Amino acid sequence: MASTASVPGWLSVPDDANALAPLVWPADAVRDEAGRLVIGGRDAASLAAEFGTPLYVVDEADARARAARIARAFDAAAASIGTSVTVYYAGKAFLSGAVVRWVTDEGLAVDVCTGGELAVALAAGADPARIGFHGNNKSLAEIERGVDAGVGAIVIDSEIEIERVADAAARAGRIQPVRLRVNSGVHASTHEFLATAHEDQKFGVPLDRAVELGARIRSHASLDFLGLHCHIGSQIFDAAGFAESAERLLGVHAELSKAAPVPELNLGGGFGIAYTSADEPEPIEQIAQGIAAAVANGCRVHDVPVPKLAFEPGRSIIGPAGVTLYTVGTIKPVPIDGGVRHYVSVDGGMSDNARTALYGAEYSARIASRVSDAAPALVRVAGKHCESGDIVVDAEYLPGDVAPGDLLAVPATGAYCWSLASNYNHVPRPPVVAVRDGVARIIVHGETEAQLLSRDAGLEASAGNDRAIEGNPA
Repeated sequence: MASTASVPGWLSVPDDANALAPLVWPADAVRDEAGRLVIGGRDAASLAAEFGTPLYVVDEADARARAARIARAFDAAAASIGTSVTVYYAGKAFLSGAVVRWVTDEGLAVDVCTGGELAVALAAGADPARIGFHGNNKSLAEIERGVDAGVGAIVIDSEIEIERVADAAARAGRIQPVRLRVNSGVHASTHEFLATAHEDQKFGVPLDRAVELGARIRSHASLDFLGLHCHIGSQIFDAAGFAESAERLLGVHAELSKAAPVPELNLGGGFGIAYTSADEPEPIEQIAQGIAAAVANGCRVHDVPVPKLAFEPGRSIIGPAGVTLYTVGTIKPVPIDGGVRHYVSVDGGMSDNARTALYGAEYSARIASRVSDAAPALVRVAGKHCESGDIVVDAEYLPGDVAPGDLLAVPATGAYCWSLASNYNHVPRPPVVAVRDGVARIIVHGETEAQLLSRDAGLEASAGNDRAIEGNPA
Protein backbone atom coordinates (compact mmCIF):
# COMPACT_ATOMS: atom_id res chain seq x y z
CA MET A 1 0.00 0.00 0.00
CA ALA A 2 1.07 3.60 -0.57
CA SER A 3 1.21 6.11 2.24
CA THR A 4 -1.59 8.66 2.46
CA ALA A 5 0.90 11.39 1.51
CA SER A 6 1.04 9.97 -2.03
CA VAL A 7 -2.74 9.72 -2.51
CA PRO A 8 -4.85 12.77 -3.49
CA GLY A 9 -7.25 13.84 -0.76
CA TRP A 10 -10.30 13.19 -2.94
CA LEU A 11 -9.33 9.61 -3.77
CA SER A 12 -10.32 6.84 -1.38
CA VAL A 13 -9.78 3.10 -1.55
CA PRO A 14 -12.89 1.70 -3.26
CA ASP A 15 -14.93 -1.15 -1.88
CA ASP A 16 -15.04 -2.49 -5.43
CA ALA A 17 -12.31 -1.52 -7.89
CA ASN A 18 -14.50 -2.79 -10.74
CA ALA A 19 -17.48 -0.51 -10.03
CA LEU A 20 -18.51 2.18 -12.52
CA ALA A 21 -19.27 5.53 -10.87
CA PRO A 22 -22.70 6.58 -12.23
CA LEU A 23 -21.94 10.21 -13.13
CA VAL A 24 -18.57 9.45 -14.71
CA TRP A 25 -19.52 6.84 -17.31
CA PRO A 26 -22.11 6.90 -20.12
CA ALA A 27 -25.55 6.41 -18.60
CA ASP A 28 -26.01 2.89 -19.98
CA ALA A 29 -22.46 1.61 -19.36
CA VAL A 30 -22.57 -1.76 -17.62
CA ARG A 31 -20.59 -4.94 -17.21
CA ASP A 32 -21.82 -8.09 -18.89
CA GLU A 33 -21.90 -11.58 -17.38
CA ALA A 34 -18.24 -12.07 -18.29
CA GLY A 35 -17.30 -8.84 -16.51
CA ARG A 36 -16.56 -6.93 -19.69
CA LEU A 37 -17.41 -3.24 -19.97
CA VAL A 38 -20.34 -2.66 -22.33
CA ILE A 39 -20.95 0.73 -23.97
CA GLY A 40 -23.90 1.33 -26.27
CA GLY A 41 -24.57 -2.38 -26.40
CA ARG A 42 -21.01 -3.35 -27.46
CA ASP A 43 -18.44 -4.90 -25.16
CA ALA A 44 -15.00 -3.36 -24.95
CA ALA A 45 -13.18 -6.53 -25.95
CA SER A 46 -15.05 -6.85 -29.23
CA LEU A 47 -14.51 -3.17 -29.99
CA ALA A 48 -10.78 -3.49 -29.36
CA ALA A 49 -10.62 -6.63 -31.50
CA GLU A 50 -12.40 -4.91 -34.40
CA PHE A 51 -10.85 -1.44 -34.29
CA GLY A 52 -7.66 -1.81 -32.24
CA THR A 53 -6.43 0.37 -29.41
CA PRO A 54 -6.12 3.15 -28.48
CA LEU A 55 -9.71 3.74 -29.45
CA TYR A 56 -12.08 6.61 -28.79
CA VAL A 57 -15.58 5.25 -28.21
CA VAL A 58 -18.61 7.57 -28.14
CA ASP A 59 -22.03 6.43 -26.99
CA GLU A 60 -24.30 8.11 -29.55
CA ALA A 61 -27.52 7.65 -27.58
CA ASP A 62 -25.88 9.10 -24.48
CA ALA A 63 -24.63 12.17 -26.36
CA ARG A 64 -28.00 12.74 -27.98
CA ALA A 65 -29.80 12.35 -24.66
CA ARG A 66 -27.52 14.88 -22.98
CA ALA A 67 -28.02 17.37 -25.83
CA ALA A 68 -31.79 16.97 -25.60
CA ARG A 69 -31.78 17.23 -21.81
CA ILE A 70 -29.75 20.44 -21.83
CA ALA A 71 -31.99 21.95 -24.50
CA ARG A 72 -35.09 21.08 -22.45
CA ALA A 73 -33.55 22.48 -19.28
CA PHE A 74 -32.77 25.86 -20.81
CA ASP A 75 -36.03 26.01 -22.76
CA ALA A 76 -37.94 25.50 -19.51
CA ALA A 77 -35.81 27.97 -17.59
CA ALA A 78 -36.17 30.64 -20.27
CA ALA A 79 -39.92 30.10 -20.53
CA SER A 80 -40.22 30.51 -16.77
CA ILE A 81 -39.02 34.11 -17.07
CA GLY A 82 -40.95 34.90 -20.24
CA THR A 83 -38.28 34.54 -22.89
CA SER A 84 -36.71 32.03 -25.27
CA VAL A 85 -33.23 30.58 -25.70
CA THR A 86 -30.80 29.33 -28.32
CA VAL A 87 -28.53 26.53 -27.17
CA TYR A 88 -25.38 26.15 -29.25
CA TYR A 89 -23.21 23.06 -29.18
CA ALA A 90 -19.63 24.26 -28.61
CA GLY A 91 -17.88 22.40 -31.40
CA LYS A 92 -14.39 22.87 -30.00
CA ALA A 93 -15.15 20.10 -27.48
CA PHE A 94 -15.34 17.56 -30.31
CA LEU A 95 -16.57 18.21 -33.81
CA SER A 96 -17.25 15.75 -36.60
CA GLY A 97 -19.91 15.41 -39.24
CA ALA A 98 -21.76 12.80 -37.19
CA VAL A 99 -21.73 14.91 -34.02
CA VAL A 100 -23.04 17.95 -35.92
CA ARG A 101 -25.96 15.85 -37.11
CA TRP A 102 -26.62 14.45 -33.63
CA VAL A 103 -26.84 17.83 -31.94
CA THR A 104 -28.80 19.53 -34.71
CA ASP A 105 -31.23 16.61 -34.73
CA GLU A 106 -31.77 17.31 -31.03
CA GLY A 107 -32.57 20.97 -31.73
CA LEU A 108 -29.25 22.65 -30.96
CA ALA A 109 -27.42 25.28 -32.97
CA VAL A 110 -23.65 24.96 -33.53
CA ASP A 111 -20.82 27.15 -32.26
CA VAL A 112 -17.51 27.18 -34.16
CA CYS A 113 -14.30 29.12 -33.64
CA THR A 114 -12.19 28.54 -36.77
CA GLY A 115 -12.66 28.27 -40.49
CA GLY A 116 -12.02 24.54 -40.23
CA GLU A 117 -14.79 24.04 -37.68
CA LEU A 118 -17.10 26.16 -39.83
CA ALA A 119 -16.28 23.96 -42.81
CA VAL A 120 -17.18 20.80 -40.84
CA ALA A 121 -20.46 22.28 -39.62
CA LEU A 122 -21.49 23.41 -43.11
CA ALA A 123 -20.41 20.16 -44.77
CA ALA A 124 -22.48 18.22 -42.22
CA GLY A 125 -25.58 20.21 -43.16
CA ALA A 126 -25.88 22.64 -40.26
CA ASP A 127 -28.15 25.59 -41.03
CA PRO A 128 -25.79 28.59 -41.42
CA ALA A 129 -28.35 30.81 -39.71
CA ARG A 130 -27.94 28.61 -36.62
CA ILE A 131 -24.15 28.82 -36.48
CA GLY A 132 -22.26 31.14 -34.14
CA PHE A 133 -18.69 32.03 -35.13
CA HIS A 134 -16.18 32.72 -32.33
CA GLY A 135 -12.42 33.32 -32.35
CA ASN A 136 -10.03 35.88 -30.92
CA ASN A 137 -8.02 36.13 -34.15
CA LYS A 138 -10.32 35.33 -37.04
CA SER A 139 -8.49 35.90 -40.30
CA LEU A 140 -9.94 38.15 -42.96
CA ALA A 141 -10.59 35.05 -45.05
CA GLU A 142 -12.41 33.35 -42.16
CA ILE A 143 -14.57 36.42 -41.58
CA GLU A 144 -15.44 36.59 -45.27
CA ARG A 145 -16.24 32.89 -45.30
CA GLY A 146 -18.56 33.28 -42.31
CA VAL A 147 -20.32 36.29 -43.83
CA ASP A 148 -20.66 34.66 -47.25
CA ALA A 149 -22.05 31.48 -45.66
CA GLY A 150 -24.70 33.51 -43.85
CA VAL A 151 -23.80 32.52 -40.29
CA GLY A 152 -26.35 33.66 -37.75
CA ALA A 153 -23.89 35.46 -35.50
CA ILE A 154 -20.25 36.45 -35.57
CA VAL A 155 -18.80 37.14 -32.13
CA ILE A 156 -16.68 40.27 -32.25
CA ASP A 157 -13.76 39.57 -29.93
CA SER A 158 -11.75 42.78 -30.27
CA GLU A 159 -12.13 46.37 -31.36
CA ILE A 160 -10.32 45.80 -34.64
CA GLU A 161 -12.83 43.15 -35.68
CA ILE A 162 -15.69 45.65 -35.83
CA GLU A 163 -14.41 47.21 -39.04
CA ARG A 164 -13.25 43.88 -40.42
CA VAL A 165 -16.66 42.27 -40.10
CA ALA A 166 -18.46 45.43 -41.22
CA ASP A 167 -16.32 45.69 -44.36
CA ALA A 168 -16.80 42.01 -45.21
CA ALA A 169 -20.56 42.32 -44.78
CA ALA A 170 -20.73 45.50 -46.86
CA ARG A 171 -18.81 43.84 -49.70
CA ALA A 172 -21.19 40.89 -49.55
CA GLY A 173 -24.22 43.19 -49.54
CA ARG A 174 -25.35 41.61 -46.28
CA ILE A 175 -26.34 42.82 -42.84
CA GLN A 176 -24.33 40.59 -40.51
CA PRO A 177 -25.66 39.88 -37.01
CA VAL A 178 -22.90 40.19 -34.40
CA ARG A 179 -22.35 39.86 -30.68
CA LEU A 180 -19.70 41.66 -28.65
CA ARG A 181 -17.65 39.47 -26.33
CA VAL A 182 -16.86 41.16 -23.02
CA ASN A 183 -14.97 40.20 -19.88
CA SER A 184 -17.26 40.40 -16.88
CA GLY A 185 -14.43 40.12 -14.36
CA VAL A 186 -16.01 37.02 -12.83
CA HIS A 187 -13.39 34.37 -12.11
CA ALA A 188 -14.91 30.93 -12.33
CA SER A 189 -13.72 28.41 -9.76
CA THR A 190 -11.54 26.46 -12.16
CA HIS A 191 -7.99 25.97 -13.42
CA GLU A 192 -6.17 29.22 -14.17
CA PHE A 193 -5.85 28.35 -17.87
CA LEU A 194 -9.57 27.56 -18.13
CA ALA A 195 -10.92 30.76 -16.53
CA THR A 196 -11.62 33.06 -19.45
CA ALA A 197 -13.50 36.09 -18.12
CA HIS A 198 -10.78 37.76 -16.05
CA GLU A 199 -9.32 40.94 -17.48
CA ASP A 200 -5.73 39.87 -18.23
CA GLN A 201 -6.31 37.37 -21.04
CA LYS A 202 -6.74 37.16 -24.76
CA PHE A 203 -10.51 36.90 -25.11
CA GLY A 204 -13.03 39.73 -25.35
CA VAL A 205 -12.98 43.41 -24.45
CA PRO A 206 -13.22 45.12 -21.06
CA LEU A 207 -16.79 45.46 -19.83
CA ASP A 208 -16.35 49.19 -19.30
CA ARG A 209 -15.81 49.66 -23.05
CA ALA A 210 -18.92 47.77 -24.11
CA VAL A 211 -21.18 50.81 -24.47
CA GLU A 212 -18.60 52.64 -26.56
CA LEU A 213 -17.93 49.64 -28.80
CA GLY A 214 -21.61 48.82 -29.05
CA ALA A 215 -22.15 52.31 -30.47
CA ARG A 216 -19.32 51.68 -32.94
CA ILE A 217 -20.99 48.48 -34.08
CA ARG A 218 -24.31 50.26 -34.49
CA SER A 219 -22.68 52.96 -36.59
CA HIS A 220 -22.15 50.42 -39.39
CA ALA A 221 -25.19 49.84 -41.59
CA SER A 222 -23.83 46.39 -42.47
CA LEU A 223 -23.92 45.16 -38.86
CA ASP A 224 -26.84 44.14 -36.66
CA PHE A 225 -25.94 44.30 -32.95
CA LEU A 226 -27.54 41.35 -31.16
CA GLY A 227 -26.05 41.94 -27.73
CA LEU A 228 -23.30 40.96 -25.34
CA HIS A 229 -21.50 37.68 -24.97
CA CYS A 230 -19.45 36.43 -22.03
CA HIS A 231 -17.80 33.13 -21.15
CA ILE A 232 -16.57 32.86 -17.56
CA GLY A 233 -14.64 29.60 -17.77
CA SER A 234 -14.97 25.84 -17.90
CA GLN A 235 -15.76 22.90 -15.62
CA ILE A 236 -18.23 24.98 -13.57
CA PHE A 237 -20.49 23.00 -11.24
CA ASP A 238 -23.19 25.49 -10.25
CA ALA A 239 -25.00 28.69 -11.25
CA ALA A 240 -23.28 31.17 -8.92
CA GLY A 241 -20.60 32.40 -11.33
CA PHE A 242 -23.09 32.69 -14.20
CA ALA A 243 -25.49 34.62 -11.96
CA GLU A 244 -22.82 37.11 -10.92
CA SER A 245 -21.68 37.53 -14.53
CA ALA A 246 -25.27 38.06 -15.70
CA GLU A 247 -25.79 40.77 -13.09
CA ARG A 248 -22.71 42.66 -14.27
CA LEU A 249 -23.57 42.27 -17.94
CA LEU A 250 -27.15 43.41 -17.45
CA GLY A 251 -26.02 46.76 -16.10
CA VAL A 252 -24.19 47.41 -19.37
CA HIS A 253 -27.01 45.79 -21.35
CA ALA A 254 -29.35 48.38 -19.80
CA GLU A 255 -27.05 51.23 -20.82
CA LEU A 256 -26.91 49.91 -24.38
CA SER A 257 -30.71 49.58 -24.38
CA LYS A 258 -31.11 53.31 -23.87
CA ALA A 259 -29.94 53.91 -27.45
CA ALA A 260 -31.73 50.96 -29.10
CA PRO A 261 -33.16 47.59 -28.17
CA VAL A 262 -30.65 44.85 -27.32
CA PRO A 263 -32.44 41.61 -28.17
CA GLU A 264 -30.07 38.98 -26.78
CA LEU A 265 -27.73 38.04 -23.95
CA ASN A 266 -25.28 35.18 -24.45
CA LEU A 267 -23.85 33.83 -21.19
CA GLY A 268 -21.57 31.24 -22.76
CA GLY A 269 -20.95 27.72 -21.55
CA GLY A 270 -18.51 25.86 -19.36
CA PHE A 271 -20.89 23.53 -17.52
CA GLY A 272 -18.82 20.92 -15.73
CA ILE A 273 -18.93 17.14 -15.72
CA ALA A 274 -17.77 14.41 -13.37
CA TYR A 275 -14.33 13.05 -14.22
CA THR A 276 -13.98 11.18 -10.93
CA SER A 277 -16.32 9.83 -8.27
CA ALA A 278 -15.52 12.89 -6.17
CA ASP A 279 -16.99 15.32 -8.72
CA GLU A 280 -20.60 16.35 -8.09
CA PRO A 281 -21.86 18.94 -10.60
CA GLU A 282 -25.34 20.23 -9.96
CA PRO A 283 -28.03 18.92 -12.33
CA ILE A 284 -28.26 21.09 -15.43
CA GLU A 285 -31.93 21.84 -14.71
CA GLN A 286 -30.93 23.41 -11.40
CA ILE A 287 -28.15 25.42 -13.00
CA ALA A 288 -30.44 26.65 -15.79
CA GLN A 289 -33.13 27.76 -13.34
CA GLY A 290 -30.54 29.52 -11.19
CA ILE A 291 -29.20 31.47 -14.15
CA ALA A 292 -32.69 32.35 -15.35
CA ALA A 293 -33.67 33.63 -11.91
CA ALA A 294 -30.57 35.84 -11.83
CA VAL A 295 -31.34 37.22 -15.29
CA ALA A 296 -34.94 37.97 -14.35
CA ASN A 297 -33.85 39.72 -11.16
CA GLY A 298 -31.21 41.75 -13.01
CA CYS A 299 -33.75 42.86 -15.59
CA ARG A 300 -36.11 44.01 -12.82
CA VAL A 301 -33.31 45.93 -11.11
CA HIS A 302 -32.26 47.66 -14.33
CA ASP A 303 -35.81 48.02 -15.66
CA VAL A 304 -35.20 46.34 -19.02
CA PRO A 305 -37.14 43.62 -20.83
CA VAL A 306 -35.84 40.10 -20.39
CA PRO A 307 -33.71 39.44 -23.49
CA LYS A 308 -33.56 36.25 -25.49
CA LEU A 309 -30.85 34.06 -23.96
CA ALA A 310 -28.10 31.97 -25.51
CA PHE A 311 -25.74 29.34 -24.06
CA GLU A 312 -22.89 27.26 -25.47
CA PRO A 313 -22.47 23.86 -23.77
CA GLY A 314 -19.97 21.44 -25.26
CA ARG A 315 -18.18 19.28 -22.70
CA SER A 316 -21.42 18.60 -20.79
CA ILE A 317 -22.91 17.03 -23.95
CA ILE A 318 -20.08 15.02 -25.44
CA GLY A 319 -17.67 14.56 -22.51
CA PRO A 320 -19.44 11.84 -20.50
CA ALA A 321 -20.47 10.03 -23.69
CA GLY A 322 -16.84 9.26 -24.53
CA VAL A 323 -14.60 6.46 -23.26
CA THR A 324 -11.04 5.73 -24.42
CA LEU A 325 -9.86 2.13 -24.58
CA TYR A 326 -6.20 1.21 -24.19
CA THR A 327 -4.20 -2.00 -23.96
CA VAL A 328 -1.90 -2.36 -20.95
CA GLY A 329 1.73 -2.92 -21.90
CA THR A 330 3.96 -2.84 -18.83
CA ILE A 331 3.45 -2.72 -15.07
CA LYS A 332 6.17 -1.11 -12.98
CA PRO A 333 6.02 -1.00 -9.16
CA VAL A 334 7.70 2.18 -7.88
CA PRO A 335 8.49 2.73 -4.17
CA ILE A 336 6.93 5.93 -2.80
CA ASP A 337 6.66 7.26 0.74
CA GLY A 338 7.11 3.90 2.34
CA GLY A 339 4.67 2.23 -0.05
CA VAL A 340 4.31 1.33 -3.72
CA ARG A 341 2.66 2.95 -6.71
CA HIS A 342 2.17 0.81 -9.79
CA TYR A 343 2.86 2.55 -13.09
CA VAL A 344 0.49 1.01 -15.61
CA SER A 345 1.67 1.94 -19.08
CA VAL A 346 -0.75 1.86 -22.01
CA ASP A 347 -0.45 2.06 -25.78
CA GLY A 348 -1.58 5.70 -26.01
CA GLY A 349 -0.98 8.73 -23.83
CA MET A 350 -0.62 12.46 -24.20
CA SER A 351 -1.03 12.26 -27.99
CA ASP A 352 -4.64 11.16 -27.53
CA ASN A 353 -5.33 12.89 -24.18
CA ALA A 354 -3.30 16.02 -23.51
CA ARG A 355 -5.52 17.34 -20.73
CA THR A 356 -3.67 15.75 -17.85
CA ALA A 357 -0.38 17.28 -19.01
CA LEU A 358 -1.94 20.62 -19.97
CA TYR A 359 -4.24 21.23 -17.03
CA GLY A 360 -3.44 18.63 -14.39
CA ALA A 361 -6.83 17.14 -15.22
CA GLU A 362 -8.02 14.21 -13.12
CA TYR A 363 -9.43 11.07 -14.71
CA SER A 364 -10.70 7.67 -13.63
CA ALA A 365 -9.91 4.24 -15.04
CA ARG A 366 -11.24 0.68 -14.92
CA ILE A 367 -10.15 -2.66 -16.34
CA ALA A 368 -12.57 -3.12 -19.24
CA SER A 369 -11.94 -6.72 -20.29
CA ARG A 370 -12.73 -8.46 -16.99
CA VAL A 371 -13.50 -8.06 -13.31
CA SER A 372 -11.25 -9.06 -10.46
CA ASP A 373 -11.55 -9.69 -6.74
CA ALA A 374 -7.91 -8.73 -6.15
CA ALA A 375 -7.33 -6.06 -3.52
CA PRO A 376 -7.21 -2.49 -4.91
CA ALA A 377 -3.76 -1.12 -5.65
CA LEU A 378 -2.73 2.48 -6.20
CA VAL A 379 -1.79 3.05 -9.84
CA ARG A 380 -0.74 5.82 -12.16
CA VAL A 381 -1.71 5.26 -15.78
CA ALA A 382 1.13 6.40 -18.00
CA GLY A 383 1.42 6.74 -21.75
CA LYS A 384 4.04 5.43 -24.15
CA HIS A 385 5.58 8.78 -25.08
CA CYS A 386 9.14 9.86 -24.32
CA GLU A 387 8.01 12.41 -21.74
CA SER A 388 7.88 12.14 -17.96
CA GLY A 389 4.71 14.22 -17.96
CA ASP A 390 2.96 11.71 -20.22
CA ILE A 391 0.33 10.71 -17.66
CA VAL A 392 -3.23 9.72 -18.56
CA VAL A 393 -4.60 9.11 -15.04
CA ASP A 394 -2.56 10.56 -12.21
CA ALA A 395 -4.00 8.47 -9.38
CA GLU A 396 -6.50 5.63 -9.31
CA TYR A 397 -7.15 2.33 -7.60
CA LEU A 398 -7.33 -0.72 -9.85
CA PRO A 399 -7.41 -4.39 -8.92
CA GLY A 400 -3.91 -5.37 -7.85
CA ASP A 401 -3.67 -8.09 -10.50
CA VAL A 402 -3.89 -5.63 -13.42
CA ALA A 403 -1.63 -7.17 -16.04
CA PRO A 404 -0.15 -6.71 -19.51
CA GLY A 405 -2.80 -7.36 -22.14
CA ASP A 406 -5.70 -6.09 -20.02
CA LEU A 407 -7.97 -3.57 -21.66
CA LEU A 408 -8.13 -0.33 -19.72
CA ALA A 409 -11.00 2.15 -20.10
CA VAL A 410 -10.75 5.83 -19.23
CA PRO A 411 -14.19 7.50 -19.08
CA ALA A 412 -15.30 11.10 -19.70
CA THR A 413 -12.93 11.52 -22.64
CA GLY A 414 -15.47 12.67 -25.22
CA ALA A 415 -14.46 16.32 -24.91
CA TYR A 416 -11.09 17.89 -25.65
CA CYS A 417 -9.26 14.60 -26.20
CA TRP A 418 -9.64 13.98 -29.92
CA SER A 419 -9.77 17.77 -30.40
CA LEU A 420 -6.34 18.21 -28.78
CA ALA A 421 -4.80 15.03 -30.19
CA SER A 422 -1.37 15.19 -31.81
CA ASN A 423 1.22 13.02 -33.53
CA TYR A 424 3.82 13.43 -30.81
CA ASN A 425 6.59 10.86 -31.28
CA HIS A 426 4.98 10.11 -34.66
CA VAL A 427 2.14 8.21 -33.05
CA PRO A 428 -0.92 8.04 -35.35
CA ARG A 429 -4.15 9.46 -33.92
CA PRO A 430 -6.75 6.81 -33.06
CA PRO A 431 -10.11 6.41 -34.76
CA VAL A 432 -13.36 7.53 -33.20
CA VAL A 433 -16.10 4.92 -33.10
CA ALA A 434 -19.75 5.63 -32.33
CA VAL A 435 -21.78 2.88 -30.70
CA ARG A 436 -25.54 2.62 -30.53
CA ASP A 437 -27.88 -0.32 -29.97
CA GLY A 438 -24.99 -2.76 -30.27
CA VAL A 439 -23.77 -1.36 -33.60
CA ALA A 440 -20.38 0.31 -33.90
CA ARG A 441 -19.23 2.49 -36.78
CA ILE A 442 -16.23 4.70 -37.39
CA ILE A 443 -17.11 8.40 -37.39
CA VAL A 444 -13.51 9.67 -37.63
CA HIS A 445 -10.92 7.52 -39.33
CA GLY A 446 -7.71 6.79 -37.47
CA GLU A 447 -4.31 7.47 -38.98
CA THR A 448 -1.60 5.09 -40.15
CA GLU A 449 2.17 5.42 -40.08
CA ALA A 450 2.06 5.45 -43.89
CA GLN A 451 -0.15 8.54 -43.78
CA LEU A 452 2.26 10.27 -41.41
CA LEU A 453 5.17 9.46 -43.71
CA SER A 454 3.24 10.69 -46.76
CA ARG A 455 3.23 14.22 -45.34
CA ASP A 456 7.00 14.32 -44.90
CA ALA A 457 8.25 16.23 -47.95
CA GLY A 458 11.84 15.37 -47.05
CA LEU A 459 11.09 11.72 -47.55
CA GLU A 460 9.56 12.51 -50.95
CA ALA A 461 12.76 14.30 -51.96
CA SER A 462 14.85 11.42 -50.68
CA ALA A 463 12.82 8.92 -52.66
CA GLY A 464 13.19 11.07 -55.77
CA ASN A 465 16.97 11.32 -55.35
CA ASP A 466 17.20 7.55 -54.85
CA ARG A 467 15.27 6.99 -58.06
CA ALA A 468 17.46 9.48 -59.93
CA ILE A 469 20.60 7.68 -58.75
CA GLU A 470 19.20 4.28 -59.67
CA GLY A 471 18.33 5.55 -63.15
CA ASN A 472 21.73 7.18 -63.80
CA PRO A 473 23.61 5.18 -66.49
CA ALA A 474 26.92 6.38 -65.03
